[in-house]
Amino acid sequence: MTQSTISLTAFRPDHLEGALRLSRQAGWPHRREDWQLALDLSAGFVALDADASTVVGTILMTPYKRDVATVNMVIVDEAARGRGLGRRLMEAIIEQAGLRALRLVATGEGLPLYQKLGFHRTGTIIQHQGMALPVAAPANVRPAESHDIFGILELDRTAFGADRRCLLRTLAEVGQLAVLDRGHGIAGFAASRAFGRGEVIGPIVAANVDDGKALLSFFMTRSEGRFVRVDTAEASQLSAWLSEHGLGQVGDGIAMQRPVAVGSSPSTFTTFALASQAFG
Repeated sequence: MTQSTISLTAFRPDHLEGALRLSRQAGWPHRREDWQLALDLSAGFVALDADASTVVGTILMTPYKRDVATVNMVIVDEAARGRGLGRRLMEAIIEQAGLRALRLVATGEGLPLYQKLGFHRTGTIIQHQGMALPVAAPANVRPAESHDIFGILELDRTAFGADRRCLLRTLAEVGQLAVLDRGHGIAGFAASRAFGRGEVIGPIVAANVDDGKALLSFFMTRSEGRFVRVDTAEASQLSAWLSEHGLGQVGDGIAMQRPVAVGSSPSTFTTFALASQAFG
């Protein structure tokens, strides 16, 4: 298999089984449903072998309006590595993204390529997972109601820096949203949905780490004894707390952006957990 025999084409639903094969080969926990969700929210490419029957590479770009997009689901078949296919996929998705700022979470192996393509490190993402241990039910956190969605969208836009209404409305459909409400308007929110071996909690947006813990606790009380995953920024100060409650650190990634973010006024709200490493 050579570069000249591999073609790139738009990622379509009929490529999902091939993509699932690649993610299993890479040791990822994704189910077909997880791939379907990513494709529903994204656009991208697959690389096909010479007879166009086997998927040997994937990449998706999840756009948030015209401002920001995340690059995700980047996989190259073990048999096709070392031939520049990863770069071809990245160059295709960068062109597709247009003028949007791009964010991704890189492995150490992928870091040199992303740096060559103009991505710069912005932080570290820590993956926590395990069987959730008992945690006290929090005060002032309740399931989100339909009228809360506008407040949730605004908090997320403030913390993330882009409008993610398509993502959040989808998470409300496939999972559940919760809000921190002390009677003076929404002070934070969190989401939970099925993913991989169990469920993932995120995003979590709050004004401080204690509020972030309260939102996490709301879903963890409902998931006691079940497999839970949380992806959090190293700077969030949640890692020790998550480990104490059964979600040990199992890996990390490098948060990157292209181009370098222009400095802006700090937000009152912080993203304490990602929707996923794919979605930010």
